[in-house]
Amino acid sequence: MLRSSRIRALLLFVALGTCGCGSDPLQVTTIQLGKSLNPDKTVGTHTTRFKPADTVYASVLTDGSGSATIGARWWYAGRLVSEPTQKVSYKGAAATEFHMQTSSGLPAGDYKVEILLDGQSIGTREFRVEK
Repeated sequence: MLRSSRIRALLLFVALGTCGCGSDPLQVTTIQLGKSLNPDKTVGTHTTRFKPADTVYASVLTDGSGSATIGARWWYAGRLVSEPTQKVSYKGAAATEFHMQTSSGLPAGDYKVEILLDGQSIGTREFRVEK
């Protein structure tokens, strides 16, 4: 009977090890800011200085596995101007893209983007729009 219990325990241990139950949860590893995107949604041209006609891209790099809501709060002159969110489900490294632009051009001044993971602030990146 003792041998049978040990075999069952060993089989349970092996089954748990192969089901992926020990994988890391989804987490933000990097926040990128720039003027262009690569095909994999990472930032191609990194910068914190923009012109009014530029599109400002924020790429949120994640690792781990799971589902979450990733959000970006875009701030200008201390005021919240936009707050898009995306529901994601990833297995392994991935990138989620957000962008800011206007048809009339962004006003000159100081901005920041705040990134959230399931409603919790993860970090910010400050940038400037110059004429």
